[in-house]
Amino acid sequence: MVTTVMTGGTTGLGRRAAMQIAAQPGALVIIGARGGRAGPTGTESLPLDLNSLASVRAFAEAVKARLGGAPIDMLILNAGLQYPDAKQRSVDGFEATFAVNHLAHYLLARLLLPNIAEGGRLVITTSDTHDPAIIPFAPKTLDPQALAHPDRASDTSGARAYAASKLCDLLTARALAARDDVNTRHIRVIAYNPGLTVGTSLGRASPAWMRALISSVPARGMLRFVSLFKSAFYPGTPERAGEALAALALGRVTPPPGRIYASLVRGKLTFPDPSELARSDEARDRLWRESAAMVGLA
Repeated sequence: MVTTVMTGGTTGLGRRAAMQIAAQPGALVIIGARGGRAGPTGTESLPLDLNSLASVRAFAEAVKARLGGAPIDMLILNAGLQYPDAKQRSVDGFEATFAVNHLAHYLLARLLLPNIAEGGRLVITTSDTHDPAIIPFAPKTLDPQALAHPDRASDTSGARAYAASKLCDLLTARALAARDDVNTRHIRVIAYNPGLTVGTSLGRASPAWMRALISSVPARGMLRFVSLFKSAFYPGTPERAGEALAALALGRVTPPPGRIYASLVRGKLTFPDPSELARSDEARDRLWRESAAMVGLA
């Protein structure tokens, strides 16, 4: 049996990836899902609300109980959201984008890391919006406390909060890849950027008219034109982004030695350098320490 544990597998590119993984012989795919949502045929769902650290802990225990000691071959941390602003707070009092996209996945990775199989894979979905060379509003500095508890009076857009949370995901992937236990057990850690993917539930908190506008044929045409000059704006599909995620998780595609960042550009997987800040060991280690304190781990 080949076991996959996944977040963000009920809709969008994650659902597409879950379908492909579940179709493999002997596959068991366990998806963490909110509110009784179900993954695609051939998968199982367990309750998980990434807005609550207690729910993350309960999900990790439920996964271990379901597997009965069997290892996890693939851990895919794919779920994500983007609010219009940074005013929402999680159950635990953190800014919601930071809490869901980063803190919950950081905690889940640490709780389930001992259960990942020798030679297993851990894939974290990030975004090229973390890079100021690609997106102007991407973070140029890192202050985990300010991300967790932003000043309500500050002008913090949802897009900026999202970009910062994805920087945190990339730094977390780097921190995990540097761990002795990960290297001793030959666990492959990958940070995956699916690119601009139209038709996902990422912006589900945005007004319906805005979601419809972004997904419209004219908007896609405009994005394709802009992508001729800036490839990050190429409007990808959930199908292709999900296929690439499944390929990375299943080991059909592996980043070159020394690389963990896989970026889907115009439908093709590439392995560029992430931003300068994402390559900072000081930022990586600071985020790890402060995230551990926030979620109550040593």
